[in-house]
Amino acid sequence: MRAAAARNVLKVLVLFLLFCGVAGGLGWILGEVRLLSLFVFAASLVAATFWAYGDRFVLGMTGARELPIGESPVLHSTVERLAAVLRIAKPKICILRDGHPRAYVVGRGPAGSTLAVSEGLLVALPPAELEGVLAHELAHVRTRDVLTQTVAVMLAATMIETSRIGGFLERALLFVLGPLASAFVHALLSARREFTADLIAAGVCGSPHGLADALIRLEQATELVRFQASPATEPLYTIDPFPEDGLPGLFATHPPVAERVARLRDLDPEWRAKLRAA
Repeated sequence: MRAAAARNVLKVLVLFLLFCGVAGGLGWILGEVRLLSLFVFAASLVAATFWAYGDRFVLGMTGARELPIGESPVLHSTVERLAAVLRIAKPKICILRDGHPRAYVVGRGPAGSTLAVSEGLLVALPPAELEGVLAHELAHVRTRDVLTQTVAVMLAATMIETSRIGGFLERALLFVLGPLASAFVHALLSARREFTADLIAAGVCGSPHGLADALIRLEQATELVRFQASPATEPLYTIDPFPEDGLPGLFATHPPVAERVARLRDLDPEWRAKLRAA
């Protein structure tokens, strides 16, 4: 987990340095040292804003609101217990007031993160499956996937929203900025992070089957419950809630649910025999 965390931090630092370098190069071309200094300073401020306020940006974009302990003490207790097992600080918990079952985490890492869950998730999943999903999301915090996810989503969403101010040029801008935003997302994130989080969650919960059953249920829910959001938010969720074609398909970073479930079941090869015996 330490190696994965180090890689995620390094990816974000390289991205920020690249951003500042491109801005500095542009400044040098336009006005040599004076504009170079100004452009690098401005780029540094933007990078610092992404680092400090990226989580708030994403939470605001998805409409998440803080969930008081009194409204869901069991959820808070479960998250606190899982966080203690994973040796991370208990994340702040927010609620998404809609019926689509989903969850995600944002933030910078083990010392500071936010977990958002929807009302639909709390209603749809039984306790063992909910625990599996929560453990999966907190595993992303432990490995600092949460940092790369937050930065990737904020960057991609900013580029997608920028295309909307183009008026009659909106389609042309989206044609350019959409694939560019997707390229940044895929450069920062890989499907392997989901397999790793699944494995960690199975260990934390003591069984892989709660999460495996939850993944199946969530996939079925995507076919039954309408979901609308910026496609740039795809990397956040436990499974991909968007259709595979069109603009959302460019941002697909999740491996197939069937493959994830198969890997989880393989952690307990005798699960079929146990199920028949039950």
